[in-house]
Amino acid sequence: MADQPESVGDIISALPAPRRETASVTPPQMLQLAIEKGADVAMLERLMALQERWEANEARKAFVQALSAFKAAPPTVMKNRRAGFDSRKTGDRTEYEYATLDQVCALIGAALSRYGLSYRWETAQGDGKIRVACILTHAMGHTERTELEAGADMSGSKNAIQAIGSTVTYLERYTLLAATGLAAKGQDDDAGAAGFDFITDEQKAALVALIRETGADTKKFLAYIDAPSVDEIPAARFENAKAALERKKGKA
Repeated sequence: MADQPESVGDIISALPAPRRETASVTPPQMLQLAIEKGADVAMLERLMALQERWEANEARKAFVQALSAFKAAPPTVMKNRRAGFDSRKTGDRTEYEYATLDQVCALIGAALSRYGLSYRWETAQGDGKIRVACILTHAMGHTERTELEAGADMSGSKNAIQAIGSTVTYLERYTLLAATGLAAKGQDDDAGAAGFDFITDEQKAALVALIRETGADTKKFLAYIDAPSVDEIPAARFENAKAALERKKGKA
């Protein structure tokens, strides 16, 4: 039987010269040589742990590269539906545009798959909140999570199950957009061309949720932040708008 290596250094030194001249020696190469040299169990366990860490790092790098390539030429997600709700306290109506979940999934899913990426959701419920996590996964195994939570959507005449389903759909849409770094665009959205930025879809979702939760008078709220609609709140005023609603929530 060949002499057992005493250290990882011994294994690297035992590699044939052509292999040592490569840019780096990978853990799989060292593990294979250790097996050939009859290394003991302790040495093999150390090398297997090293290989697992190396593979995880390679998967993470592949994920980052794939997501960067996806964002270099992202799909355009257009807002294709208009919705609204009435405040239960004031009767005031808030309307906004959004991209439906099926449209978001069809466009983003197809584009992600070209780079070895896929997505799925996990849902949970507790403490009066519904939580949805969007999990992006690369073909090499690395995953990243984006989570949001909200209360059941009791607007309109929904029953309890419909209220939960509405919130789940809402959170699935926004977590997928957030996880991929995309935002839905309006059919006539020329804010960018005008050099003026409105709040993002994620920021709008947070404000709409607070308006619903606090029963705020939407007209007074929009007048306070000087915006014609929720869709047209300037990005620079988002923090002030959110803080105002959170103060109202704290007093409720």
